[in-house]
Amino acid sequence: MKHAPRLSLPAEDATFQACDTIVDTRSPAEFAEDHVPGAVSCPVLDNEERARVGTIYKQVSPFDAKKLGAALVAKNIAFHLENSFQGNPKTWRPLIYCWRGGKRSGAMAHVLREIGWDAKTLEGGYKAYRRYVVDTLAALPEKFTFKVIHGVTGSGKSRMLRALDAAGAQVLDLEELAAHRGSVLGGLPERPQPSQKMFESLVLQKLLSFDARKEIFVEGESKKIGQLQVPDALIARMRASECLLLQADTATRVTLLMDEYRHFFSDLPALGAQLDCLVALHGRERVGEWKALAAAGEWPALVARLLEDHYDAAYRRSAAHNFPRLGDARILRIDSADSAAFDAAARALAGQRRANAQALHKIPV
Repeated sequence: MKHAPRLSLPAEDATFQACDTIVDTRSPAEFAEDHVPGAVSCPVLDNEERARVGTIYKQVSPFDAKKLGAALVAKNIAFHLENSFQGNPKTWRPLIYCWRGGKRSGAMAHVLREIGWDAKTLEGGYKAYRRYVVDTLAALPEKFTFKVIHGVTGSGKSRMLRALDAAGAQVLDLEELAAHRGSVLGGLPERPQPSQKMFESLVLQKLLSFDARKEIFVEGESKKIGQLQVPDALIARMRASECLLLQADTATRVTLLMDEYRHFFSDLPALGAQLDCLVALHGRERVGEWKALAAAGEWPALVARLLEDHYDAAYRRSAAHNFPRLGDARILRIDSADSAAFDAAARALAGQRRANAQALHKIPV
């Protein structure tokens, strides 16, 4: 039996870039919790099969478990050969991994190599990849320069990040990666948050795509975004970074927030459930007033009340405490909720940064 070459994780992600397809042979449940970004799920045991084999291993014998497991693995590899891999050319280079880089990935890699494909396995499997994520996230943020965008709720921070990205700046949109806008009404319809592990994988993938010589724009988040925690080293680096403060009048903020939270207009029960989370902070009477405005369809009035009664006070309590350089922030005025206003501001900001960088490169040393 020929053994597939085993690749170790390097300091960067070149291991994954050196292959054509990353194949995750773990169960669908394992894949759903976390996986290498871009990997395809080709389980050699599904959730129920993995549980059956494990039960027999513990309650009957390892030998009987291996017999059943081998039959199931062979069946599932045959399925993937017929349905997932059939169209791949002889030059195809898959990287295969399982939980520890052992039997599941080894079995699939063996079959693929016997066919003639240059299949490799990841040494240590997902467990090694997970250690790599944790260790790299603990050190990598220190290599970057961040520009942290602040502003009260509704001032357009997320929209500014999107405009900066379109203008060619480096942008780390943590709320997009976390599938949450970071507030009590921040959950996204039809899009659940990823697991904590998957969130960290996505954050690392994005960080590895950046040029450390150029600054990265990021929103001034709290430690938690919905149910997810921003990695410690990243939030620490953000809090020590230079800040940019967006300012907009109430009318502009109301317009922006109505656009972001429009899905609640047709789902009053969901809105009411989220507002109930604020009863302990604001009391039932005030929350009842907010619900009455929603029931009457008074959406601009409701958003304005939420800004005045809840969001602005919460921002003032947390932002200055967590970001000590906020007091020295440059102020950027947003005069309209139109996309053109954000696009123009982003182009000016991104262009100024490029000009500053070019000027620094011209300074003789």
